[in-house]
Amino acid sequence: MNELELSQAIEELLVVRNLRGMADVQPALKPGYYARAAQSLRNVGGNVLIGTGFPVGDTFETDGPVGAIALYNMLNSIGAKPVIVCGAPLCAALAADYRVHEISIGADASADGDPDREAREALATLKPQAIISIERPGLSAQGGYFNMRGEDISPRCANFDAFLRLASCPTIAIGDGGNEIGMGNIENAIAALDIVPAITRCDELLIADVSNWGAYGLIAIIGYWRDEDLLGKISPRDLLRYCSEQGSVDGVTRENTETEDGLDASAGIELIQQL
Repeated sequence: MNELELSQAIEELLVVRNLRGMADVQPALKPGYYARAAQSLRNVGGNVLIGTGFPVGDTFETDGPVGAIALYNMLNSIGAKPVIVCGAPLCAALAADYRVHEISIGADASADGDPDREAREALATLKPQAIISIERPGLSAQGGYFNMRGEDISPRCANFDAFLRLASCPTIAIGDGGNEIGMGNIENAIAALDIVPAITRCDELLIADVSNWGAYGLIAIIGYWRDEDLLGKISPRDLLRYCSEQGSVDGVTRENTETEDGLDASAGIELIQQL
């Protein structure tokens, strides 16, 4: 199996459930997208920004932070300096255990009339070698943010879109439904989905049935290149428990449970074993 075949096998596995139509839109992506994205992270040694946090009510959902933490730990282990970029309340929930950079939510983000200011200043200070967005709401054509139910969640969202738009380094985005950052890459394909689509683009879009699982796909390829079982270091159940203890909810059920998109941790464990 060559590198492209490996990537394609992972790409097929990650959309086999087709929970929100990602298998239907997959033909819009050039095969090998997981390997191409992983290549951007293969030799990083400096800062890598990981944007995550999808607001649900006054808290955040489990899908996104679990994968962000898995990526953070992997990047740390290979010598990079990951920083999780997010808004309240997720930032405060993670600050004791991870390097974080907080961005303002809602009206506070553009109080001075410049919605890109925070991103521009952060990029100048942190000088990232790569940027990853995982399950972050993306701006719609209307200029707001919308959840899977079509509800306007703009007042609770922070603008991570500008980080990718202004970046001079490789940008990767992971999503599972069409309303996340990066989905602008396949704008025509996601138009058929029952979603208010996001238009923000990235260098490499990764899709998966659950965004957290997209992180595992990236980690699988990097571990293969390094001849190291990086996936074996991930415990989805422990990560879900950690997020739940910080006040997360399942994005589908909106309940504080150790689940992701309505699925028990066993589904993520099975996926890792298949990878």
